[in-house]
Amino acid sequence: MTKQINVGGVLIGGGAPVTIQSMTNTPTQDVEATVAQIKKLAAAGCEIVRVAVPDMEAARAVGKIKEQSPIPVVVDIHFDYKLALEAIAAGADKVRINPGNIGGAYYVKQVADACRLHNIPIRIGVNSGSLEREVKARYGVTYRGMVESAIRQIRLLERYDFTDICVSLKASNVQTAVQAYWLMHLREEYPLHLGVTEAGTVRMGTLKSAVGIGGLLALGVGDTMRVSLSADPVEEIYAAREILKAAGVRREGPELVSCPTCGRTKIDLIALANEVEERLKPVDKPITVAVMGCAVNGPGEAAAADCGIAGGVGEGLLFQKGEIVKKVPQERLVDELFALIETL
Repeated sequence: MTKQINVGGVLIGGGAPVTIQSMTNTPTQDVEATVAQIKKLAAAGCEIVRVAVPDMEAARAVGKIKEQSPIPVVVDIHFDYKLALEAIAAGADKVRINPGNIGGAYYVKQVADACRLHNIPIRIGVNSGSLEREVKARYGVTYRGMVESAIRQIRLLERYDFTDICVSLKASNVQTAVQAYWLMHLREEYPLHLGVTEAGTVRMGTLKSAVGIGGLLALGVGDTMRVSLSADPVEEIYAAREILKAAGVRREGPELVSCPTCGRTKIDLIALANEVEERLKPVDKPITVAVMGCAVNGPGEAAAADCGIAGGVGEGLLFQKGEIVKKVPQERLVDELFALIETL
C-alpha cells in the first residue's frame, strides 16, 4: 500500500479510492472563466483540478479561484520557482513541479519549505519530453530514465525532510508510460498519479489512456489519474469514469454488458443497447445490466448480471440473476427492463 497524501481534503494513496483529475484550459488569470470551467468539471465528477501558472498574474489569481472552487486546486509550475511560492501563498492545495525544468537544489528547497509551511503536497511530474540533460545522456528517453529522474527528485525532497509526495511518469508512448509506472511501483511507496500525456483526441486519446491507465489500475497500480485529451476537459472526466469502471476499480452507477451480435441475432441489438445505455445515465445504482442478442447469450452467459434482456423474434426475455422473469413483446422490452431496475 502506498503512502497517503492529503490534497485539500481529498486523500490520495494509502487505500483511498482512485481519484479523478483534470486541468483547465482557460487563461488562469481569467478567474471567472476558470472558475466556471472548474464547476463544470466538478459537476461531471472531477475531484481535483489543476491550473497552469505561467506568470505572476496567474499565480496571484489562484487565491480568487480557490475561494470559489468546489474542489481542490493544484498549480502547475514550470521553470520559475517563484511562481510556486506565490501560488502557495495564494492558497494552492498542491504543487506540481517538473524535475526537468524547475532548476537546481536551491529552488527545489524553497518550494519544499513553502509547501511544508502550508502543509500541502508536491507532485513530482516527470515527462518523457523534458528529462534532465544528464539523465537523458545516460539513459536516453526511456522508462528507466523517467524513473531515475523521479527518484533523484524524491531523494532531493527527502534531504529537505519533505515526504508529502506523489509521482507521475507520463509519456505519449503507452508502453513507455506503463513500464515507468510499473518500475516505480516496485521501487517506491509514494502514491502514483497515472496518465498518458498528449494522448490525442477523444477517440484515440481515450483508447490509449484505457490501455495504459486501465491496464495499470487492473494490476493494482495507481492512486489518482488524469486522462489527457485534445478536447473539452469535461470529456476527460467522462473517459476517466469509464476507465475506472472498466478496470473494476471504482463502481459508481450501473455497468452495461452487451453482446457483439452475430448471425443468430434476430433483433436490432445495437439500437437496443444504445437506448438502454442512454436511459441508464441518470441511474446511480451499482448494478450490472445486460443486453443480449439471443437465448444462447441470454440468461446463461449473462447470469452474473443483476438483470437484463435477451432478444428473440418479435419478443424477448426479461431475466434477473440468470433466471427468466418473463417473455416480453419487443416494443416493451426496454420499459419492462427499467421497471425491473426500479425494484432493485
